[in-house]
Amino acid sequence: MYQAARKSVDTSESTTDNGTDGGKRSGTDSGTAAQDDGQDAEGPKGRGWRRWAMDTRPLRRPAYRRLWTSTIVTSVGSQLTAVAVPKQIYDITGSSAWVGYASLAGLLPLAVFGLWGGAIADSMDRRRLLLLTNSGLAVTSVLFWVQAAIGLDSVVVLMALLALQQAFFGLNSPARSASIARLVPAEELPAANALGSTVMQTGLVAGPLLAGVLIPVIGLSELYLIDALALCVTVWAVLRLPALPPLSTAVKSSAGWQAIADGFRYMSLHKVLLLSFLADIIAMVLGMPRALFPQLAAHTYASYGEGLALGLLFAAIPIGAVLGGLLSGTFSRARRHGLMVILSVIAWGVAIAGLGLSTNLWVAVVFLAAAGVADMVSMVFRGAILLSAATDEMRGRMQGVFIVVVAGGPRLADVLHGTVGSALGVRTAIAGGGLLVVLATLVLALATPALREYRI
Repeated sequence: MYQAARKSVDTSESTTDNGTDGGKRSGTDSGTAAQDDGQDAEGPKGRGWRRWAMDTRPLRRPAYRRLWTSTIVTSVGSQLTAVAVPKQIYDITGSSAWVGYASLAGLLPLAVFGLWGGAIADSMDRRRLLLLTNSGLAVTSVLFWVQAAIGLDSVVVLMALLALQQAFFGLNSPARSASIARLVPAEELPAANALGSTVMQTGLVAGPLLAGVLIPVIGLSELYLIDALALCVTVWAVLRLPALPPLSTAVKSSAGWQAIADGFRYMSLHKVLLLSFLADIIAMVLGMPRALFPQLAAHTYASYGEGLALGLLFAAIPIGAVLGGLLSGTFSRARRHGLMVILSVIAWGVAIAGLGLSTNLWVAVVFLAAAGVADMVSMVFRGAILLSAATDEMRGRMQGVFIVVVAGGPRLADVLHGTVGSALGVRTAIAGGGLLVVLATLVLALATPALREYRI
């Protein structure tokens, strides 16, 4: 659950600058511009099924290909920990509320270090920052393993480690997302966005399913260790990247509070961008019931086997997202991006409400998979809206704000759903949250014409 944040902002929604600087791309210079392998890149157009298939041109770029390949490994490893942490907390306390409270422990460091990390990413070599932070994440995973291996059974220690992990993640994610635009040319950024998002979502499928199989066999502690080893692959991939210092044309400033404030001021000039963030907050805070998955697996769907149920619940949303990503050509040509965000968030709310009314595990999985498709559509079009949001010198700060929105919303949802689920029941919390998503999004759409009328 907790390292699932590594998915949403790792490679899935990097910003570009194709509209705010006269069509020039500030993210490329002679030292760090993406180079191909000597072949002319073919456009994404084709005939028949190729029109609907994913564009793989960015994989011709060696630096991006190494980083993307490492993501295949780490996306699975991170999800082993994402399942292990809430499972361990629920085993210790027997309370979904504590699962939610523990998630909140990571929110403050995520917000603080995410914003600060964005400013740092704009003022130093991003490759160096990625090396430091990925190493810190690996060490934290080792500490998770140690506390589980010795049977410490301390929620306080788990929450402290979670806070440390999210601090490193907050520093890491803006630099990683901002670096993508320096590894591929401007015309391939949407394709890189889809490739990164799909592989991360695939990890969100394989990781929880693998965790459900491994927990009865090797136990929780070894899941943390596997994640630490996977992070070593990322460190290796980052070592192979070119240097990514601030561009010579960028304004080099210190990574202080003024730089963070400049980022907020820059973002405030983009009303549609702010509204798209608000739509995502509505979907995640009111409609992300993952804190209740351990309780659902242990009680509502116990007859199917707790391990199987837990793995399926965590994997179902990513399964839908992967399907949506593989068929992204079916909706990527839409022009009204704001309307697509609104419709996809409403579809998310309807699917979550259906989950809350489901007593059959397989029906629940279908509803969660439908929610995953809706989430992928929302992610694609919010990413498209971000394409004109930042030049290179602001890209890290924009990603810092973005991580607070994308990763912070689900953590608030963990507290909300964990508390309401313990007080009113799991089905009431989930179904009610889904319905609130639909109502709040409709109000947002009616009250803010700028979002629903936004088009490219």
